[in-house]
Amino acid sequence: MLSARPASDGSEEGKVRRLAGARHAPADWILRAKIIVLSWGGVRVPDIAQRLGCHEKTVRKWLHRFNEQGLDGLGDRPGCGRKRRITEAERSRIIALVRLTPPGRLEIQPSNELWAADESGPSEWTLDALAATARAEGIEVGRSQVRRILLAEGVRWRRTRSWICSRDPDFVPKGRGSSASIPSRPTARR
Repeated sequence: MLSARPASDGSEEGKVRRLAGARHAPADWILRAKIIVLSWGGVRVPDIAQRLGCHEKTVRKWLHRFNEQGLDGLGDRPGCGRKRRITEAERSRIIALVRLTPPGRLEIQPSNELWAADESGPSEWTLDALAATARAEGIEVGRSQVRRILLAEGVRWRRTRSWICSRDPDFVPKGRGSSASIPSRPTARR
């Protein structure tokens, strides 16, 4: 009959009981502490599993870990979870790409001529363009992962401007937008 060992001191017991009743702690830690508290109360492994909605093997695993390591045994061991697919150096290279000038952007040269490093390349950084450039540099990454990396770092990428908007006073838009669900702005009457 497996049960949790008695607490080594009042401090350990207090921490486990507070954790079992906590509302703002990690859910996995709360579950593990509840297993220990129920075991201290004399509840057997099958009943603990049924009350907490987990498998008996889970209850046994955490009771064994607590008996061996105490409160520290309730945490996850290092190396748990999925490993990152790209390294920190590759993440840094992706973030650095945003700060570079896109290869297709036209720039005025000292001779007043327009020039682009690669006229077929993107003129603005989009998530697709960043992902394609990263793949060309040997980093296997998708569009959604580039987005997650940039959001996590707080880096803003350049948004593509629509052809409908222009600062040119002689520019006339081509009529209504393509979707009837988007309301049009009322035009000013002269």
